[in-house]
Amino acid sequence: MKPSFAQIRRALYVTVCAFALSGAAQAQDGALELMQARQAVDKATQADADQYAPDLIAMARQGLEQAQRAAGDRRERKNAPMLAVRATVDADLARARSEEATATAQLQLRRNEVSQLQRQLATGEDR
Repeated sequence: MKPSFAQIRRALYVTVCAFALSGAAQAQDGALELMQARQAVDKATQADADQYAPDLIAMARQGLEQAQRAAGDRRERKNAPMLAVRATVDADLARARSEEATATAQLQLRRNEVSQLQRQLATGEDR
C-alpha cells in the first residue's frame, strides 16, 4: 500500500518538530552550563580566589567569556557548553585552592597560639 500525501506530510511534520525540539534542548543545555560557570566563578571570587589562586580564577573568567561569546555566535554555539564546563572546572579548582590556603593559614595561626600557650605554661608566666 502506498502512503498518502497526508501520511508523508505528518511524518515530515513529526521529523521537523523532533529536530526543532532537539535544537532547543541543546540550546537550553548550553544555557545551563553557562549559568553553572557563572555561579562557579562567583563562588570562587567570594572565596578570595583573586588573592589565593589568581591564575586559575583568571583562566575561569576568560573561559566564561569565551563560552558566552561562543553562545552568541551561530557557528560556535555548539562549543559553548564545553567551554562553559571547562570554565566551571577552573573556577571550582580556584575556589578549592583558595579554601585550602585559607584553612592552612588558620591552621598555622592556631598552631602558633598553641605554641605560645605551651611556652607560657612551661615558663609559669601569668601566675
